[in-house]
Parts: sequence; structure tokens; C-alpha cells
Amino acid sequence: MMERVDLIQDAIVRGDWPAVFREASAWAEDLACTSRKDPRPHFAMNVVHLIRGEVREAWKTHASSLQEADDIETVRAWTEAMLKAHPDHANVYLVTGLFLSQSGRSEQSVDRYKDAIKLEPRAAYPHFFLGQIHERAGRNELAIKEYREAVKLDPSFLAAKTNLGVAYQEQGRLEMAIPQYREVIRLSPNDPVAHSNLGCALAEQGKVEPAILEYKEALRLNPQDAGVHFALGGVYETRGRLDLAMKEYKEALEADPNFAAAETAIGWMLLNKDQIHEAMECFNRALRSNPEDARAYLGIARVYSRRGKQQMAMENYAQAIKLEKDPEQKSRIMNDLFKEGNTWDV
Repeated sequence: MMERVDLIQDAIVRGDWPAVFREASAWAEDLACTSRKDPRPHFAMNVVHLIRGEVREAWKTHASSLQEADDIETVRAWTEAMLKAHPDHANVYLVTGLFLSQSGRSEQSVDRYKDAIKLEPRAAYPHFFLGQIHERAGRNELAIKEYREAVKLDPSFLAAKTNLGVAYQEQGRLEMAIPQYREVIRLSPNDPVAHSNLGCALAEQGKVEPAILEYKEALRLNPQDAGVHFALGGVYETRGRLDLAMKEYKEALEADPNFAAAETAIGWMLLNKDQIHEAMECFNRALRSNPEDARAYLGIARVYSRRGKQQMAMENYAQAIKLEKDPEQKSRIMNDLFKEGNTWDV
């Protein structure tokens, strides 16, 4: 096995990520035929998946390499040995940063990414992953700075363009986000995430019909995306196209039966049509999937209020207010209670 370790390390130093993946995959296959366990080939594959922007695949290999304490220690020792053997190679610092960021030491990874940048100023990957650390820590301006640098160094770096667009959108800078999404679509027309991101940004701009077209294209490319069905349903509902909204919410549940937000949305539509019993069933199903769904508790409170069961209504209002993260929505619930003459301490 030492030969495979050496081959992988040499490929990491060269930045030959296809070779890293090829050797790591072969190593993992060899191990699967035995009773031996080693997290290192799975971590090497995890690194390549992250570099390729393959998040789902990266998560699968993460489970085989960085969840158990013994595995984390094995990978830690390996990355430190690589650093000691190759202190002047940027990619080794990059890989060490990826280990730290995925093993509960995100802030420590910052220095490793910065070391990689010093050694190879023209490399886009360290800027990209450093941007992710800043974004997770709420340092949005620093994240944008790093994503922009990654895109500047590699204009074809789609994941960096996507993250840059998302970071702009989170700041409400839609006029900056939308060009990033459009550029991703230009370079990769069959990327469903890019179409759904663009649809979301256009919807926020109030450009409903273009947003609907982008959501539809995202669903054509990936019909099983429950989140996009839900988002499209929300756009239809705001436009009063309730039949289409209901259809999309139901399709979201078909794609993911535990999608609590879709269940809650259906519940509210039924409640607004005075189908109280059916609405209550929806809210209860939503809470079984997500016990912290504030809108489901609010819906149950409204059902109890209509039935004249004020004590039970207030208990659910209190839970909705406790769980609601949006300050404006929380204030709206309180104002509605006051208008109804309910001034109990919730």
C-alpha cells in the first residue's frame, strides 16, 4: 500500500487531480476486498470531489474518512507528514486546509490556504476555499473578495462564479449576482442549479415570468429537485395562480415526502379555503418532518383559534413566535394577536 500512498502524494504535489482520484479509487477498491480499513484513499477522493465542485460525492467520501476520531487522526498524521516532506508545494497546503476545514477546525484552515496562496499566487482553488470559510463565518465581504480573485485567476471556474453570485444575493446585490448566474449558464447551459439560482434572483427582483422560465428549465434538467418545485410554487402563489402553486407543492412532496415546508404551504392554502381538518393534517405532518417549523405551529394556532380553543391556540402561537427566525414575521404574528385582542404573554 505504501506505493499507492507515494503515487497519491506525488500527484497531489503536481496538482494532477485525475491521477489522485485514479490511484485513490484503486486503493479503496483494494481495501474493499479485505477486512482492512484506511480513511486515506477516501479522503483523497473527497479532496478531488471538492476541487471538481461535486458536493454530494464529496459528502459521501467524507463519511468514510472524517467522521470517526481514529480516522481523523490518521488523516491528520498523513497531511502533516506530507507538509513535512513537501514544505514548498502549494497543493499540499491546500489539501491540509481541506482536511482542517472538514474536521472541525475551519479557522485553522485559513492559514493553510493563505500559505498555499503565498507559494502559488496564480492558483484559484485556495482563494475559493478560503472564500467558503469566510462565508460560513459570516465575513461576507472577505468571501466576495476571495471568490472574485478565484474567478479572476480562472474565468472558467463555475463553482467560484456560483458562490460569488450567492454571496452577492445574500447582500441583496441582485444586479451583481444575476450576471454571475448568467455567465455560469452560458458556460454550462445544462446546470440546473444555475437556472434555479437565476430564477430565485429574478423572483426577488420582481421579474416573475422570467423567474418562472428559469425554474421550469431547472426542473426540466432535474425534475426531482423538491426545492425548485417548492420555489416555483411560491412564485405561482404570490401571483394568485393557486392551482399551479398547489401542483408544484405536491410535486415537491412527491420528490421528497419529508419536505416540511411544502406540507406547510399546502396546509395554509387549505386553511384559506376553510378546509380546516385537511389543513390540520398537513401541519401535523410538517411537524413530524420538521419539529421546528414555525409556520406549521402558526397554522395549528389559527386552526385552534377558529375552533374556539383559545388555550391550545395560544400554546401554538407561543411556539411559533419562539421558533420564528424572521424578526418581521415574528412582529407580524404579535401584531395579529393584539388586533384579535389576545394580549397574553406568549
